[in-house]
Amino acid sequence: MKKTALLTLPGNDTALEQYTSETSNRDFAELKRIVKRRGLLAKQPVYYTYRVLLLIGLLALSIVFLLVVHSFWLQLVNAIFMAFVFAQIGLLSHEAGHRQMFQRSWKHDLIGLIGGNLCIGMSYAWWLDKHNSHHSHPNQVDMDPDIEIPFLEFTGKEDLAQVGKFRQFLVKHQAFIFLPALMTVSVGLQRSSVVFLLRNKTRFYTFEWATMLAHFILYFAAVFYSMNVWQAIIFIVLNQAVAGFYLGSIFAPNHKGMPVLDKESQMGFLHRQVLTSRNIYGNPVIDFIYGGLNYQIEHHLFPSMPRNKLKEARSVVKLFCEEREIPYHETHVLQSLKEILQHLHQIGAPLRRIS
Repeated sequence: MKKTALLTLPGNDTALEQYTSETSNRDFAELKRIVKRRGLLAKQPVYYTYRVLLLIGLLALSIVFLLVVHSFWLQLVNAIFMAFVFAQIGLLSHEAGHRQMFQRSWKHDLIGLIGGNLCIGMSYAWWLDKHNSHHSHPNQVDMDPDIEIPFLEFTGKEDLAQVGKFRQFLVKHQAFIFLPALMTVSVGLQRSSVVFLLRNKTRFYTFEWATMLAHFILYFAAVFYSMNVWQAIIFIVLNQAVAGFYLGSIFAPNHKGMPVLDKESQMGFLHRQVLTSRNIYGNPVIDFIYGGLNYQIEHHLFPSMPRNKLKEARSVVKLFCEEREIPYHETHVLQSLKEILQHLHQIGAPLRRIS
């Protein structure tokens, strides 16, 4: 039975009638045939081998610089550079989790564990568990962990009159808090990873703990070996804040400020993924910085599609959606930020009116 739900896209008040699962699944099967015929789902081992080697080289360069250069100001630059490398390794681990690279699963697991646990201190198993839930139910209340952000409110569906005064204060001003809060993303990922491993027996449990502990021991040892205590603390704070801000800036435009679905929504797969996702116009620089996630619609439709095929897939998917009058939202970096902040500001409006 076809149910109806009203959704609002950023920048307009267009009401969208919810599609039946049957229609959505039929359309998606047709789209997938087109994408497969173009070879866009084929694994890309050569491309990813070069990416792995590039990131190993960049990380090694940053570590050597940390150990041999004795200028604190140059080390602050290195802290920013290392944060960029950490984030790029995190993106690579994300792609490993989606099995985008090689034919063999063990190769993806190895890259995910080494890249996630050892290099950046993030549990590969925790990320898979959280991220798979997100992909299955993007922007769906009580189903998508990515919209359950501590203290802030992204859905507009919570009764804010029932939350505490401190939470109300944060939501009231969340449009101003949001960007600084992104600097905590990296530490948040690490904390959640530790909590997850303490509570769950994962497939690579011993190896995950060993590699994560090795990360923290080596990271702190290298930093404190290279500079005095206060310099080391400043380096670590800057490094983690920049890494968190960078990762958060990549993730936030993907879905924040896009339609939020009720828990009971029966929207089909194709329309669910397209309507809740936002693309950022690409170019070689944007594609590299965002790790291909600026093509978020295509990534959500085809999570196993290699990064270097997403741009080509965009033209296919966009035309397909236009022919079926499915709203396909794509914008520039600054406009995406404006949409997110306007969304957060609007959610906090009722609290500001009664204060």
